[in-house]
Amino acid sequence: MSASHYFGVHVGQRVDTRNQITNIVVMKTDYQQVIPESWADTARIFTALGDEHRQRILLLFDPGEQLTISQIVAITPLSRTAVSHHLQVLRGAELLTSEKRGKEVFLSINADLLLRTLTQMADFVQAQQSRRVD
Repeated sequence: MSASHYFGVHVGQRVDTRNQITNIVVMKTDYQQVIPESWADTARIFTALGDEHRQRILLLFDPGEQLTISQIVAITPLSRTAVSHHLQVLRGAELLTSEKRGKEVFLSINADLLLRTLTQMADFVQAQQSRRVD
């Protein structure tokens, strides 16, 4: 998808009175409608990733690994309350999934969501670079 598709920017051309081509940019003016539906979770995900402690918690997981809250608390210098808060934010952003087994809750990274979100952002940045006028 192009950046123009994401943000509703339409680019056209017209010939002015001196027979010169002028680019015309018409942008949506409704600020509330700018974010496309496919980006609905992006703000929540980037907010969750914006905290250094949450980044460190995610980096504790090896690929495909499941950890319990107790294991994460044992590794970090944070209190159990602070870890629980950070895990709640990560789960709220759906970056962590949970599975209860007996009395333990096992957490794992939602790699599909993370990859999809980062790919959407990379596609957007690439589209911006390709549209840049030198």
